[in-house]
Amino acid sequence: MRDGHRLGRRFGWLWAAYGTSALGTWLAFGAFPLIAVQVLHAGPAEVAALSAVGAAVGAAVAVPLGPWVEFRRKRPVLIGADLARFAALLTIPAAFALGVLTFVQLLLVSVVVAAADITFRAASGAYLKALLPGEHLLVANARLESTTWTTTIVGPPLGGAAIALLGPVATVVADAVSYLLSALGVRATGGGEPRPGRREPARVRAGDLLDGWRHILADAALRPLFLNTALFNGLLMAADALLAVLMLGRLGFTSWQYGLAFAVPAIGGLLGARLARPLVTRFGQHRVLVATGTLRAVWPVGLAFVGPGTGGLLLVMGVELGLIFCCGVFNPVSATYRLERTPNDRITRTLSAWSVTTKASTALLTALWGVLGALLGPRTAIGLAGLFVLATTLLLPRRAAAALPEPAPAPHS
Repeated sequence: MRDGHRLGRRFGWLWAAYGTSALGTWLAFGAFPLIAVQVLHAGPAEVAALSAVGAAVGAAVAVPLGPWVEFRRKRPVLIGADLARFAALLTIPAAFALGVLTFVQLLLVSVVVAAADITFRAASGAYLKALLPGEHLLVANARLESTTWTTTIVGPPLGGAAIALLGPVATVVADAVSYLLSALGVRATGGGEPRPGRREPARVRAGDLLDGWRHILADAALRPLFLNTALFNGLLMAADALLAVLMLGRLGFTSWQYGLAFAVPAIGGLLGARLARPLVTRFGQHRVLVATGTLRAVWPVGLAFVGPGTGGLLLVMGVELGLIFCCGVFNPVSATYRLERTPNDRITRTLSAWSVTTKASTALLTALWGVLGALLGPRTAIGLAGLFVLATTLLLPRRAAAALPEPAPAPHS
């Protein structure tokens, strides 16, 4: 593990599992709405419900899973979440082949996948912290972030080609298989895993469901970062939805131009993730967190000025490149900061609360900005979202937090 770059065989398998499932997700990006429209002849309201309701109900289902997972070994939970997504997604091509696919089934599968996604993310954070020493967490998170942006570059074009040749159901099959391969990768990590810090309660009480939020809101360092992340992500996704309407509608961009506008700038995320550790080493974690958190908020307002033609396309690509580069640095630093600020016996509940809130705020703000877009026009609504994104910088933690005491090592099986 010299210089923190050799993270061992177990992390290598976990990394491979993450990359496989991320690629599958991007291959199937947009498959559900396409199936709803092309196969089930769904209307705009049903397609919107598929995106919003599925994620919202999935987040609600995931709330009690946080406390339940906290007191269990995380590796079996990760495998279970992967297998649940594999089985749920595989029902779609099966039903399609039998001619019995329905919109309700699509909605139920999206709920299961959303809940399993949140559970997997929460458990994987706890597993990663148990797998590696604290000084290697940033390196690991940066590698995972690099993989995210790499699959973002590669996945959608390949998925688009597969959809054109084989139809959207084929990409759902690929996504399902990716989760099966991910489960095998997690299983291959092997080795002992620390037992939970305390015994599982007899049953999950209503108060336990709020433990993650209590920890976040009681921590003066995590609280502002939590609010900043929820609002930033929600406003950004709301603006992106309106940008699609503006570019593909009024401005007349083709679907391949729209895809190109977001695929190419993802290179910035790959570069940013690779620079995260050197920047933290030189300038310190807190300075990098605040600087990149501020810089990423500067870019979105520029999307309100996009015009038609090559100039408009280059403007979107330039704005997205700057935004994604800053996010590529910020995200692994933020993820590491969050793990370091959370005791081992609260990680799963904290990360679950974080993900649930982010998904809920995204759904709410996307719906709200959809109304604003209808009333004021998409360009004005995008500009307003950009101004509010600028205001989120006021929520970044302004002072470096005191380090938490090192926990006692947990016994291994």
